[in-house]
Amino acid sequence: MRYLPKSDSERQEMLRACGLESPEELFAAIPEPLRLNRPLALDDGISEYEIVDYFRARSARSVAGEASFLGAGAYAHYRPVMVDTVVSRGEFLTSYTPYQAELSQGTLVSIFEFQTMICQLTGMDVANASMYDGSTAVPEAAMMAARITGRDGIVVARTVHPEYREVLETYARYQGLPVTEVGYDAGTGAIDLAALDAAVTDATACVILQSPNFFGCLDVVQAAADLAHARGALLIVVFTEAVSLGVVAPPVAADIVVGELQSFAISPSFGGPYAGVIATKEKFIRQIPGRLVGETKDVRGQRAYCLTLATREQHIRREKATSNICTNQALIALMATVFMSVYGKQGLRDLAAQNLAKAHYLAGQLDRRFAAPFFNEFVVRTGSRTPEAINEALLGKNIVGGLPLGRWYPELADCMLLCATETARREHMDSVAEAFA
Repeated sequence: MRYLPKSDSERQEMLRACGLESPEELFAAIPEPLRLNRPLALDDGISEYEIVDYFRARSARSVAGEASFLGAGAYAHYRPVMVDTVVSRGEFLTSYTPYQAELSQGTLVSIFEFQTMICQLTGMDVANASMYDGSTAVPEAAMMAARITGRDGIVVARTVHPEYREVLETYARYQGLPVTEVGYDAGTGAIDLAALDAAVTDATACVILQSPNFFGCLDVVQAAADLAHARGALLIVVFTEAVSLGVVAPPVAADIVVGELQSFAISPSFGGPYAGVIATKEKFIRQIPGRLVGETKDVRGQRAYCLTLATREQHIRREKATSNICTNQALIALMATVFMSVYGKQGLRDLAAQNLAKAHYLAGQLDRRFAAPFFNEFVVRTGSRTPEAINEALLGKNIVGGLPLGRWYPELADCMLLCATETARREHMDSVAEAFA
């Protein structure tokens, strides 16, 4: 009753109030093929203390690990204690979203600063107040490009995060946007420019590539931009490792930049909640989804903040809405804002330099699969042993290994994706190298 508060008698009372005899009558308007005519495949409910015991038992079996070399979109970075100190304040923690925006000046200020810092990081003119996560930001950017260009074709690099591509396919399928995937250069790990040139046509709305890509390689952003722009398409650049922007040149050749900010003091937390972002050129501002906070003056001439743009159908007429996606991830974006404030420009650069140095130290002891420059992730061959066997050996040393790539890239079944952040210690990196030897 605590989690399912409606009893059978209460449900019957609700049906009678609607003039109905059964739940089947309530759902009669739904076509039969769309109905699930069986109970959900869920176990029976259990009591609260049994739930607590269940999770305690699972926690005892889990391996926290002295070190983790698993990246692929969720990265092991240090979280400054200042982050939780700020976000746990009641003014932020108990506020859902600034519906009465003028009364939420503190939240609006933090969002405004967030947008400003994202623009500085990405080299774009304008950024929205955040998205659900990086994976949903990608299709939102693709639909944005389709609105801007009046075209429907989407060309996406196969080196974009596989799960991001799955989300893109789901969105595109019901938006009538055909998606074409372009492979990678077998030697460098970057996008295959010849294949990209062949895939982009006069019907292409956008080209989507990731840099650093899923293999950790820095991709050829400028070359891809030239190919896309030559045929009137837009370039969307994706990032999953935000710390890379501390040393990697911002993707200024892109028309839209989307990414995931989990690296900025957001705990992996079994996959969320995260905070994504969309940033773009000023001329495309009217097509950006979500909301935008701007600076203005009140009637006394004092600085004030307001929702300058809100393009979801709760705010404007449905036919003019760009998206009905969540307004923004205010609390999670605040974590990223505090992180960026604590580190600052030079601090983020130093942090990125640590990641770069440690990843290259580890990669220097292993057999790298691709030749392109990389940041803190890279693909290695596992030799005569399977990636799973190597990970099993590392778990025996209380170390979480890398990601076997065969699940998404069958041609790389003998390869593993490794990540080394600032949290990696030399002795643990040496243990990883020994496991490959």
